[in-house]
Amino acid sequence: MIIDINTLLAWGAVYKKVNAGDFLFHEGGSASFYYQLVSGSVRWVNINDEGREFLQVMIEPGESFGELPLFDGQPYAASAIANESSIIIRLQKDVFLTMLKQHPDIHFEFTKLMIDRIRFKFYVIKELAQHDPENCISRLLAYLKQRKKNICPDCNRIKLTRQQIADMTGMRVETVIRSIRSLHRKGQLMIDKGKVYC
Repeated sequence: MIIDINTLLAWGAVYKKVNAGDFLFHEGGSASFYYQLVSGSVRWVNINDEGREFLQVMIEPGESFGELPLFDGQPYAASAIANESSIIIRLQKDVFLTMLKQHPDIHFEFTKLMIDRIRFKFYVIKELAQHDPENCISRLLAYLKQRKKNICPDCNRIKLTRQQIADMTGMRVETVIRSIRSLHRKGQLMIDKGKVYC
């Protein structure tokens, strides 16, 4: 979901530069802003007691993130961390909610975004329940390709690392590596100079 940057600026949004590894917000924290990524990359993760990340979604430029508590007043369900030097634009929560009331078309787009993210979670849970890593990875990548998410539209290169796929599916990175190699041998994926293409 992207809200036109000029619209956000007209409502008082401001740009903010963040460095790789910076937390934009923490799981369990209170929401004060609407966030939209302008450039760079942000991951939305849960982190367990041992420090292992479970990747909820990889945010790409133009996408918003951290919306749930803006609507239900509950704490953040996950943390947002910059993967690289990035620029975000953020708008105060109360101003954002006023903007939505005055622009039902934007509110409707958020409803569609929430539904899309819920469908993705159902999809991942269903695939993981089959306990077939190759099938899970193959179906996950096909889903992302169909949605034009985390895959280069020009060359079909997968933008996610093997570790990120492992963090997204809850698999061990070794299992992901073995599965990707097997899918390559079967002709379902292509590996060229360490990059994976679907």
